[in-house]
Amino acid sequence: MARPSRPRVEEVRDVRREASVLHLDLDAFFAAVEQRDKPSLRGRPVVVGGVGGRGVVATASYEARAYGARSAMSTAEARRRCPAGTAFLGGRFSAYRRTSEVVMELLRGLSPLVEQVSIDEAYVDLAAGEGHDLSVDGVTALARGLKERIAAATGGVTGSVGIGSSKLMAKLGSDMDKPDGLVVVPPGTELDVLHPLPVTRLGGVGPATAERLHAVGVRTVGDLAAKSLPDLVALVGKAHGAGLYALARAEDDRAVVPDREAKSVSHEETFERDLTDLAVLGREIDGMAARVGERLRKGAISGRTVTLKLRRYDFTTLTRSLTLPQPTDDACTIAAIARRLLAEAGAGGGLRLLGVGVSGLSVYAQGDLFAEDAEPVLEAEDELPAAVDEPLPPPERRWWPGQDVQHGDLGAGWVWGRGLGRVTVRFEGPLTPPGPVRTLAADDPALQAADPPDWRVRTMEETG
Repeated sequence: MARPSRPRVEEVRDVRREASVLHLDLDAFFAAVEQRDKPSLRGRPVVVGGVGGRGVVATASYEARAYGARSAMSTAEARRRCPAGTAFLGGRFSAYRRTSEVVMELLRGLSPLVEQVSIDEAYVDLAAGEGHDLSVDGVTALARGLKERIAAATGGVTGSVGIGSSKLMAKLGSDMDKPDGLVVVPPGTELDVLHPLPVTRLGGVGPATAERLHAVGVRTVGDLAAKSLPDLVALVGKAHGAGLYALARAEDDRAVVPDREAKSVSHEETFERDLTDLAVLGREIDGMAARVGERLRKGAISGRTVTLKLRRYDFTTLTRSLTLPQPTDDACTIAAIARRLLAEAGAGGGLRLLGVGVSGLSVYAQGDLFAEDAEPVLEAEDELPAAVDEPLPPPERRWWPGQDVQHGDLGAGWVWGRGLGRVTVRFEGPLTPPGPVRTLAADDPALQAADPPDWRVRTMEETG
């Protein structure tokens, strides 16, 4: 019997006939803002995230990624991989948010339909804008102009753009030529672009799903498209299987929804067989908590309520929740609470599905993602004070790596290192050349925490 021919794109997708969905993903965003505001770090490895012993990487610059540093990696592992001279900085969400707002305003100039997915990522429905040429050449020219305006308006922060006939293809396009990339997927070529990609490039194919797919010989999206719907439903469940079946055929009719507000962030897995071993289930929880924590950090949000979802062997579903006094995005905290909830609920008879979620979301307060334990660490250069592992200043005068400061005599700068009751500051800004380093008493009354510098305004100190 002859194999059925691959369905034509026009036969399976009839929502859009033009490449009119744009996806923007700002490149290594947190690190890029740090390098913009700190000229001495330009071209050098920069890691932004928790700087304590239990910290997690939020973003690594491309220079740091060359050594294997990546988001969601422990800061300790990133330190082992990166060379001496790598800057490990706590985050400055007010600086990131200000830059993000500039970019999102540029996107809203293209269309009233802008869906901001996170602080550094958004979709734009170009078909809803006025006067756009939606031909391949037209949207390519539009994207080039947008990228130039973003770089000019943000002081050099770059973004990668993908444009396609759906959110799926636009997002895949923005990831194909990073950093500073531009990929337009012409209508009618979706399957040619999609099918050679690793199946892990599809949203929803996490480590557990990938392992199940690899076990049956599915490694590319093309392999996935060759599987029947009943096969996929049997393998990963009805809803997940149907979703993967559609995505493998480039079927994605999701609309660009402006002003989307997430109510919760969660991840769940359906198991091939019912699980009863609490140690195995605990490891599954750890993996899901890590994914939830990463999404919270990427979205610059944290949440107070941790929820565990369980589906038992008899298909009964229940949830257990615990609300914290303070919001968190810490994967270890989320996992510990979820493990506790699992111990209370029990796994008697076996579990078919497990899910971990966080709700009660709020915009980050400084100190959540980048909260520090007792370890002071910033090994930016050999010229740092030798004993950076000495006790920190009292809490009311605690300085953290990368923090913006202002000195009454020396001007604006940022915290370079600290220890032995001292703080080392590099005095420079986004519009200055690399500046001098000075070590001061940590309780110097002339040294104060400051707002992030404005990369668009040249100050009196900068003009000399």
